[in-house]
Amino acid sequence: MLVKVESELKHRVLGSTVDDAAGECFDKTGKLMGLPYPAGPEIDRLAEQGNPKAYDFPRPLLHDASDDFSFSGLKTSVRYYLRDHPGILDDTQRIRDLCASIQAAIVEVLVKKTIRAAKRNHVRCVTASGGVTCNRTLRRELARACAREGWMLRLADKSICTDNAAMIGILAERKLLANVAPTSLDEEIKPSWVLA
Repeated sequence: MLVKVESELKHRVLGSTVDDAAGECFDKTGKLMGLPYPAGPEIDRLAEQGNPKAYDFPRPLLHDASDDFSFSGLKTSVRYYLRDHPGILDDTQRIRDLCASIQAAIVEVLVKKTIRAAKRNHVRCVTASGGVTCNRTLRRELARACAREGWMLRLADKSICTDNAAMIGILAERKLLANVAPTSLDEEIKPSWVLA
């Protein structure tokens, strides 16, 4: 998701995933390659010694005016590539190149759409959190892009990026400190509850 934080408890969602999220794309393409779940960390590790330009995979919605993301087309492209090149998984270097190329496509979309939204919304601080934020290339490319713009970048520590309970707990603490009334224990589950 791309979210403009207007104040601690006031957020506006600019864009979100319309199908497969970045993390799902890492996991699903990793599964196609026979990598362990979750595949994101393994792709990150293998990509370090791979060529990100070895394979030209699509950058879904990169040039779309919206702030939404879609990675199902990238996953499908990888699936067809593997089908049409069955020997690729027998070569360690080609697997590394494949991982680097998949990662490059995902990271380019995430970084460019984030920077474009930040410019349009006139913000000078970018933050990132969540499981995919553990990816070293994403962290590096976000840092470079923000440095070029002269913006502050705040990345969540990797140790809490995959801990949803910690994120929910922090939000609960902030709401408590702001005297926001708690949600009733009888409230129905809403998968699209607002962020704050």
